[in-house]
Amino acid sequence: MASVGTLSHLRTAILGLTALLLVAPRLAPQQEPGAANEETVASLAAGRVVIAVVKGAILIGTIENPIEADTRPPTPVEIGSERVGVILGTVRWSSPSSQREIARLDEDLPHLRSAAVTQTPHLATEATGAEASDLEMVGRGLLDRLNEVAQDLHGKVDMPANEPLAELIIADYFTGYGPEVWQLSYGMKQQEETPGYWTTRVLLPSYVQTYPPEKGQPRTLVEFAYPPENPPPTLLDLLRRKDPRLESLIASDPKMAGVARLLLAGESTKILPADATQFLRAALDAIAPPSTRETMAMISEEDGFSWILPPPHEQPLPGIAPNRPPQAPSLLHPQ
Repeated sequence: MASVGTLSHLRTAILGLTALLLVAPRLAPQQEPGAANEETVASLAAGRVVIAVVKGAILIGTIENPIEADTRPPTPVEIGSERVGVILGTVRWSSPSSQREIARLDEDLPHLRSAAVTQTPHLATEATGAEASDLEMVGRGLLDRLNEVAQDLHGKVDMPANEPLAELIIADYFTGYGPEVWQLSYGMKQQEETPGYWTTRVLLPSYVQTYPPEKGQPRTLVEFAYPPENPPPTLLDLLRRKDPRLESLIASDPKMAGVARLLLAGESTKILPADATQFLRAALDAIAPPSTRETMAMISEEDGFSWILPPPHEQPLPGIAPNRPPQAPSLLHPQ
């Protein structure tokens, strides 16, 4: 990790989630235990995100970790022509009891901006003030949306400590600055107001810049996993260990071998986008568990966002009506 942004925000009482379903009864303050409840259920985007900053482009590849039946693959979302976000953790909120979808954070993400961020950024970064402020606007916008949903959680939610409710991975290009990768982590805090009745608040995110690295450090793959407990070996670690699945891939093609060599040497920015795409697609296929879903997108410095492997067709949750108009922008065709 290169540096940690300094924000005036809370960093305490961070709770997390490793199961697929986050379920809590929704009780109004005047309701007594045993009254009619509405469940709020959160489906997770779980798996790994692998980002390669290469010559003139950023590649974002994801592999699903199907920890439960309706886990979603982490999916790149176009926020702007030169910015992509990937949400890990709680991404789809629904109510089985009322058969309605409450929120789809991945579909909301392109439109989430917070007016609470001032023009003077709190975030410490080498980028310009306007860029730092814009990054915070996206981060705070997602925070506001998470709090809109979490305010209906009035039952005690027991989750392992030190694990975020959600994470937002942002990869982008800034004019005059270059490629960046940020990790935003959102914790949650609950307080018992009356016996059995809790209020829920999502905390201001922490900001960690994972690319570019510090001066003199290698420029290579950046990877994230959710749930963060007991993550699988990174693709870079597997290359270092000469994993047989990757060794056979490298031996099959001199270009593959050249990409692997530059990644291990910390010189990813010397790799051509076409060669990096071929290698990353084949490598992720090689290490992905059977029947898991994958996605891949690219941000070209010249041409902006494009799909390499779009997200698979999504099955609706059983008995849940989508909370979106029929003509709303989709992940496949953002507007």
